Amino acid sequence: MAALAETAPALSAMTPRPFRVLSRTQETHDTRTLELEPVDGAPLDAAPGQFTMLYAFGIGEVPISVSGYGPPLVHTVRDVGAVTHAICSAGPGTVLGVRGPYGNAWPLEAAAGGDLVIVAGGIGLAPLHGALLHAVVHRNDFREVVLLYGGRTPADLLYRYELQALRERHDVLVDITVDAADRGWHGNVGVVPHLVDTAPFEPDRVVALVVGPEIMMRYTIEALRARGVPPDRIFVSMERNMRCGVGHCGHCQLGPTLICRDGPVYSAAAITALMEVREL
Repeated sequence: MAALAETAPALSAMTPRPFRVLSRTQETHDTRTLELEPVDGAPLDAAPGQFTMLYAFGIGEVPISVSGYGPPLVHTVRDVGAVTHAICSAGPGTVLGVRGPYGNAWPLEAAAGGDLVIVAGGIGLAPLHGALLHAVVHRNDFREVVLLYGGRTPADLLYRYELQALRERHDVLVDITVDAADRGWHGNVGVVPHLVDTAPFEPDRVVALVVGPEIMMRYTIEALRARGVPPDRIFVSMERNMRCGVGHCGHCQLGPTLICRDGPVYSAAAITALMEVREL
């Protein structure tokens, strides 16, 4: 009996809770945003930067970053495989499984009283979206709030209507670039780390949050360091090969760290050297 009692917490951590899809919004040709609510029980208390294991019954589960701020539970998902295809196809009323939340959160409290710079590449805006919403809701807690965002093309940009609304507020600087423009694009063309050079922030009073392809994060860290930002005030989210979410399977090991257990948010001081080792 004692042995059964000792295993109960581990078993419950691996058991998904049923959540019902409230809404599904098309962001791009292959990306959807889902709002979820629990079928019964309390809403999930997830902080910006954490992730859940999102389960399509009968197909499988995948780790997905929380992309909202407060209930309902929001996930932005790109259709890249069988599980994510099933999740992206889930319309209102569909029941999905949710485990978590897991991992650590963005250190937004460390940015209070100073500048907050959010740098995102492509789908990397989704893990940062909750932090951006937090900054907007608590706008008076920060001096400058800056979003630097890059996408492959204008059609690949997430949350386009929301970004336009933020630009119209005039208390959040939103600077966007694309790798390849179309005829209707009148903004920046180029890679997102280049936006760091002219962004309005004080290097000794800023916290920078960065998510995107690893090569983009490395160059963004370099650009921030060139501006004088200390590496312990730059944070990235790593999303490599997570499978279980609770540190058991070892698939997400990166050097001495397990990303699902010790991350996914790391300071550049802690993770940059590991990101530069190709074999890891």
